[in-house]
Amino acid sequence: MPISSNGGPTPARPACKIAALQLAFCRPPTLFVKHCHTMPLFWKAYKSEASTFIDELKAKKPTLEAEQRAGRALLWDKAVDRSAQADYRAARVEQQPYVYQTQAK
Repeated sequence: MPISSNGGPTPARPACKIAALQLAFCRPPTLFVKHCHTMPLFWKAYKSEASTFIDELKAKKPTLEAEQRAGRALLWDKAVDRSAQADYRAARVEQQPYVYQTQAK
Protein backbone atom coordinates (compact mmCIF):
# COMPACT_ATOMS: atom_id res chain seq x y z
CA MET A 1 0.00 0.00 0.00
CA PRO A 2 1.44 3.43 -0.89
CA ILE A 3 2.36 5.84 1.90
CA SER A 4 0.91 9.39 1.92
CA SER A 5 2.79 12.61 2.70
CA ASN A 6 1.64 12.50 6.34
CA GLY A 7 3.12 9.03 6.78
CA GLY A 8 -0.16 7.10 6.87
CA PRO A 9 -1.39 4.66 4.25
CA THR A 10 -3.30 6.16 1.31
CA PRO A 11 -6.50 4.50 0.15
CA ALA A 12 -6.39 2.70 -3.17
CA ARG A 13 -7.70 4.63 -6.17
CA PRO A 14 -11.00 3.38 -7.53
CA ALA A 15 -10.83 1.58 -10.84
CA CYS A 16 -13.74 3.47 -12.45
CA LYS A 17 -15.95 6.54 -12.04
CA ILE A 18 -18.78 4.56 -10.49
CA ALA A 19 -16.50 3.24 -7.77
CA ALA A 20 -15.25 6.79 -7.15
CA LEU A 21 -18.83 8.05 -6.76
CA GLN A 22 -19.61 5.21 -4.38
CA LEU A 23 -16.61 6.12 -2.26
CA ALA A 24 -17.58 9.79 -2.32
CA PHE A 25 -21.28 9.38 -1.45
CA CYS A 26 -21.52 6.11 0.45
CA ARG A 27 -19.49 7.02 3.50
CA PRO A 28 -20.33 5.89 7.00
CA PRO A 29 -22.89 8.15 8.69
CA THR A 30 -20.38 9.22 11.36
CA LEU A 31 -18.63 11.43 8.80
CA PHE A 32 -21.78 13.48 8.23
CA VAL A 33 -22.72 14.11 11.88
CA LYS A 34 -21.27 17.63 11.89
CA HIS A 35 -23.48 18.57 8.90
CA CYS A 36 -26.77 17.23 10.27
CA HIS A 37 -29.23 19.65 11.81
CA THR A 38 -30.55 18.49 15.13
CA MET A 39 -34.15 18.88 16.16
CA PRO A 40 -34.74 21.81 18.53
CA LEU A 41 -35.34 21.00 22.17
CA PHE A 42 -38.89 22.42 22.20
CA TRP A 43 -39.97 20.98 18.88
CA LYS A 44 -43.70 21.19 18.15
CA ALA A 45 -45.23 18.44 16.02
CA TYR A 46 -46.97 19.54 12.80
CA LYS A 47 -50.75 19.54 12.80
CA SER A 48 -52.67 20.13 9.58
CA GLU A 49 -55.44 22.68 9.22
CA ALA A 50 -57.98 19.91 8.73
CA SER A 51 -56.98 18.19 11.98
CA THR A 52 -57.09 21.50 13.83
CA PHE A 53 -60.56 22.25 12.41
CA ILE A 54 -61.91 18.83 13.42
CA ASP A 55 -60.47 19.13 16.93
CA GLU A 56 -62.04 22.60 17.33
CA LEU A 57 -65.38 21.34 16.02
CA LYS A 58 -65.37 18.44 18.49
CA ALA A 59 -64.49 20.83 21.32
CA LYS A 60 -67.38 23.17 20.42
CA LYS A 61 -69.88 20.35 19.95
CA PRO A 62 -69.11 17.35 22.20
CA THR A 63 -72.18 15.41 21.00
CA LEU A 64 -70.95 15.39 17.39
CA GLU A 65 -69.61 11.83 17.39
CA ALA A 66 -72.78 10.45 18.99
CA GLU A 67 -74.90 12.24 16.37
CA GLN A 68 -72.72 10.83 13.58
CA ARG A 69 -73.11 7.31 14.96
CA ALA A 70 -76.90 7.74 15.20
CA GLY A 71 -77.02 8.95 11.58
CA ARG A 72 -74.97 6.01 10.45
CA ALA A 73 -77.25 3.62 12.31
CA LEU A 74 -80.26 5.04 10.44
CA LEU A 75 -78.78 4.41 7.01
CA TRP A 76 -76.24 1.61 7.21
CA ASP A 77 -76.34 -0.47 10.38
CA LYS A 78 -79.32 -2.66 9.59
CA ALA A 79 -79.94 -6.37 9.96
CA VAL A 80 -79.96 -8.15 6.61
CA ASP A 81 -82.68 -10.75 5.95
CA ARG A 82 -80.76 -13.39 3.96
CA SER A 83 -83.84 -15.29 2.77
CA ALA A 84 -85.46 -12.10 1.45
CA GLN A 85 -82.23 -11.20 -0.37
CA ALA A 86 -82.17 -14.67 -1.98
CA ASP A 87 -85.81 -14.25 -3.08
CA TYR A 88 -85.02 -10.82 -4.62
CA ARG A 89 -82.09 -12.28 -6.57
CA ALA A 90 -84.20 -15.19 -7.83
CA ALA A 91 -87.04 -12.87 -8.98
CA ARG A 92 -84.69 -10.54 -10.88
CA VAL A 93 -85.47 -10.22 -14.58
CA GLU A 94 -82.50 -10.27 -16.97
CA GLN A 95 -81.89 -7.05 -18.82
CA GLN A 96 -81.89 -7.32 -22.60
CA PRO A 97 -78.55 -6.65 -24.34
CA TYR A 98 -79.62 -3.36 -25.92
CA VAL A 99 -82.01 -1.57 -23.58
CA TYR A 100 -83.58 0.83 -26.08
CA GLN A 101 -84.42 -1.71 -28.74
CA THR A 102 -88.09 -2.64 -28.87
CA GLN A 103 -88.97 -6.28 -28.76
CA ALA A 104 -90.37 -7.79 -31.94
CA LYS A 105 -93.68 -9.56 -31.40
